Amino acid sequence: SHEKICRYIAKGGELVVVSVGYRLAPEHKYPAAYEDCLNATIHFMRNTEHYGVDPANVIVCGDSAGGNLAAAVSQTLASRSDLPRLRAQILIYPGLQAVDFDLPSYQQNRRVPPLLREHAAFFALQYLNGHAANMEEVLEGSHIPPDMRLKCRMWVNPD
Repeated sequence: SHEKICRYIAKGGELVVVSVGYRLAPEHKYPAAYEDCLNATIHFMRNTEHYGVDPANVIVCGDSAGGNLAAAVSQTLASRSDLPRLRAQILIYPGLQAVDFDLPSYQQNRRVPPLLREHAAFFALQYLNGHAANMEEVLEGSHIPPDMRLKCRMWVNPD
């Protein structure tokens, strides 16, 4: 689905683009997609010379769920000393938090297609456990214990 934009980025930036066809939810629950992306990135970084790529110029990028995966791969690889460091990560409307689906951006865009607030919660649940049985709890915010919500408030809050 993203081949055209990947080719455009590669040609316009004189770059090598590797697009990972990771396993999708709900058939493949977390951590399948993350493991696919991490393994593909590690393989690529260990073999950059084979692809004619400067290991100092490797970035990861993703949109939506792929943005989440790119961020997770970046965090994992940041502590690895056996691989070159990633140059950057590009996150395009990434799904980065499932703590609070009532933040101002969700309120402002709750009825804006294509990703309605309910759809964002539904897809997050599909990714995590393969079903959306707890969607109402997630939308209400009752899926997070109060003590954890307080800890997360430093990073996830309306301010």
